[in-house]
Amino acid sequence: MSRSSTTVSGMMPNRLVRCLAGAYGCQWKRYRGTHMQQGDCCCNKLEGASFALLLTAFCLTLVFLYFWSQAQNDYNDFDWFNFMNLGFWVPWSVVLLVVAASFFTYTAVLMLLAVCLLSEGQKLYLHWSHKIGIGVSLVFSAGAIAVLTGLWGDEWETLVLSFQVTAPYLHVGGVLLATALGWPVALHFFCMNSRVRQALVLALYLGGLVALYLSPLGMYSPCIMEKGTLGPAPGLIGHRGTPMLAPENTAMSFEKAVEAGSLGLEADVTISYDGVPFLMHDVTLLRTTNVREVFPDRTHAPAALFSWAELESLNAGAWFLSHNPFGTVASLGAAERERAGNQSVCSLRTFLELAAARRDTLVIFDLYRPPRGHPYRDSWIQRTLEVIHNESSIRSQQVLWLPPDLRAVVQEIDPELQQTSSRLPLEELRRNRIVKANLHYRDMSTELIGEYAAANITTNLYVITQPWLYSLAWCAGVHSVTTNAPHILRALHTPLFLMTPGEYNVMWILTDVASFILVLLLFFFHWWRKQSLACSKSALEEPGTYRKIRPEMGDVWSVPTIPAQREQRIALTSSLDWPARGKESPG
Repeated sequence: MSRSSTTVSGMMPNRLVRCLAGAYGCQWKRYRGTHMQQGDCCCNKLEGASFALLLTAFCLTLVFLYFWSQAQNDYNDFDWFNFMNLGFWVPWSVVLLVVAASFFTYTAVLMLLAVCLLSEGQKLYLHWSHKIGIGVSLVFSAGAIAVLTGLWGDEWETLVLSFQVTAPYLHVGGVLLATALGWPVALHFFCMNSRVRQALVLALYLGGLVALYLSPLGMYSPCIMEKGTLGPAPGLIGHRGTPMLAPENTAMSFEKAVEAGSLGLEADVTISYDGVPFLMHDVTLLRTTNVREVFPDRTHAPAALFSWAELESLNAGAWFLSHNPFGTVASLGAAERERAGNQSVCSLRTFLELAAARRDTLVIFDLYRPPRGHPYRDSWIQRTLEVIHNESSIRSQQVLWLPPDLRAVVQEIDPELQQTSSRLPLEELRRNRIVKANLHYRDMSTELIGEYAAANITTNLYVITQPWLYSLAWCAGVHSVTTNAPHILRALHTPLFLMTPGEYNVMWILTDVASFILVLLLFFFHWWRKQSLACSKSALEEPGTYRKIRPEMGDVWSVPTIPAQREQRIALTSSLDWPARGKESPG
């Protein structure tokens, strides 16, 4: 190994360094081992700017990938939003996730190559094609974050919630990463001649490390609790049934929710032009029926302006098979797929009878007021109550009455309905005799839930599909959740990420202590190595004892560094005038 390579590092085989430099800078043929000497910088100004851009792109792609992966609970809403605006179906949420993962992987690999090269004392040279790729990654991530913040800014609240379950593990990962960076930082620290630069590098590195060590002091997670304090698992309310396994708001969807052991069923109710309440979430029939084929001139007409006979003539299941909104159609058997494809629009009466068949099943529904000019524009509440009381066998105690309109009238007509409300001040909830608060999952708060519980008001969160969100709701003391996936969440027997404070403290302290010891060892090793190299250099420059005795031997007995030097010294030895063996010296 050359003397120049042993000046700074030389710990990796030359071929591996060549491969790293080739991948990073495409220097496969013209790589010549650009090692740093004492006091050298790792790169020129242009390459320094390129590395800074790479670091920025890596951080931004990481932030966006984590943000979008944690937003998975709302992918279905995102896809349908794009469908309604673009007019064709593509699972844009998954496409965006794949692209984000690809850009992050690309920048992460380049960062790993750069750190490895720096760890070997190599100067950086980033190929122009990678510079373009980094620019594209940076523009994509920044643009995607800006657009999604404008359209779905509330998703940042989901990101904050995710920290309540992932923060302990993010802390461990961050400490491990910072510890690994200690190798190149220590290497370059001892290569610097400037005390100011050394102090700056050391302050930045140690400051970041200490911040990571102490970050758990600012963390909070309801899933860190003492043993025996965890409450019962939240009940499951099927959101429009089980829309992952059947077309939403259809009889098949609700039947599957009941089969999955759901505590209740949730739906959206509209009233037809001739006064039949039926289930439909959207204002129009375009998304979930074949209205475009059956009534092409009324494609965008409000669903409430169709008669019940017209609604019954529509297919409400074929779209589920063609669009496959949750990517779950393949899990259905042939008979189930055929049944799903033949579903029709479901009436409120059918929905209530499904729940009445199991006397402990609750129902909750949004009730949409008909548009102007509709015959039931001003009597939609009374018509809905008529179906509950006169056209179905459901008990009033099974109905969680959510519509806020004319609540006092409804309570007077049927005081046994369980009055349910969105988030309101506690005093107003008490005044309206509310027994259940129906909150968006982003409003989840242990303090708020405890405050409601103290007033005998239970809490339901909507819509929760991901197990980590369900686990967080469980730890927070939520009574029930509305979900698209009752068949998945019912399989959770304990919250994810659940641990005691003692277990968490042990994990935190062990991680920090192990990291601190490793960082000290890394800096000590590079200090020792620098001292060893300095001693070796002094020994080569100053003649030793043996050289004083046999000056004619030159460097014959010094340690060879490369094969060429060894061959030269062997030749020099054989050329010396040694006495012939077996002959006596002249006396």
